[in-house]
Amino acid sequence: MMIINLHYAWSQEKILDIHVHIWDGENSVKTYLAQLDSTGQHVSKFGGIHMDRKGKLDETRKKNDELISLSERYSQLLPICSVHPMDGQAAIQELERLAANGVSIIKLHPHQNSQNFDVTSEKVLQLCRKAGELGIAILMDNANIIPGDSENLFNLAINCSKTNFIFTHIGGLNFRFWNILTLARTADGLLGNNIYFDISATVILVADSPLEEEFVWTLRNVGIDNLLLGSDFPQFSLQQTTEALERLDLTAIEKSKIRYRNGSKLFSLED
Repeated sequence: MMIINLHYAWSQEKILDIHVHIWDGENSVKTYLAQLDSTGQHVSKFGGIHMDRKGKLDETRKKNDELISLSERYSQLLPICSVHPMDGQAAIQELERLAANGVSIIKLHPHQNSQNFDVTSEKVLQLCRKAGELGIAILMDNANIIPGDSENLFNLAINCSKTNFIFTHIGGLNFRFWNILTLARTADGLLGNNIYFDISATVILVADSPLEEEFVWTLRNVGIDNLLLGSDFPQFSLQQTTEALERLDLTAIEKSKIRYRNGSKLFSLED
C-alpha cells in the first residue's frame, strides 16, 4: 500500500500568502523567504505590505516605489502599497499614480496604533470609491479590537459596491458577525460580491478549539470562494497558518481554494 505524506502533498500546492509585512524593505523579504526555506515551504505569490503615515507624503511615495521595485526583483511579491485617507486629495493623487504603475491592492489600517483614522469619515469613503474606479482592491484590518469594527466595515463595503475589500483576520473573535452576509445577500440591490476575507491569525487561534465548528460554519456562510490565506508575518509564520488551515474540517477542494485559487482569480494571476 502506498503511504501518502499529507504534509508534503498540501505543502507542494500553490500558495498565495496575502498578508506579509515588509517593515524593513528587502531585509524583510529575505527574512520571510528564509523562513519558508527553513520549513520546506514555498509560495507562488505573497502580498508584501507597506503602511503609510499621515502627512508623510514624500516618505509614502518613496516606500511605495521601493515596494514596487522589490516586486520587480522578486517575482513572488505582490506589492500592497498604502496611502493615508486623511491626506485627502494628496492620497487620491498617490492612488492614481500607483494604479498607473500597475498596483492592484493597497493596505489601510484604521486603528490607533497604526494609521489611526475613523472608518466612517467621508475621506475614507471617497478614497475607497476612487480605488474601485481604478481597479484597486483594499486590504483592511478587521481584528475587531475596537467597538463597531466589523459593522463599520460592512457599511463601508455597502457604500463602495464597486470596490473589492479584503478584511483581514475575518473579524477576529467577532467572526460570528460576518454570518450576516447570508441574510444581507438576500436583500435585492443591497451589496455586491465585493467582500473578501483573509483568515490570518484567527485560524491559528480557533483550530482545535471549542470554536472550530462554528468558525468552519462561518467560513462556508461568508463563502469559501471569498476567503484568502494570510500569515500576518512576522507576527505569525506561514507554517503556523497552513497547518492550522489543514486541521479545519474543510474539504481538500475548499482548502485549495483558500490557499491559492481564490486569490489567483481575484488578482488575475497566472494559474
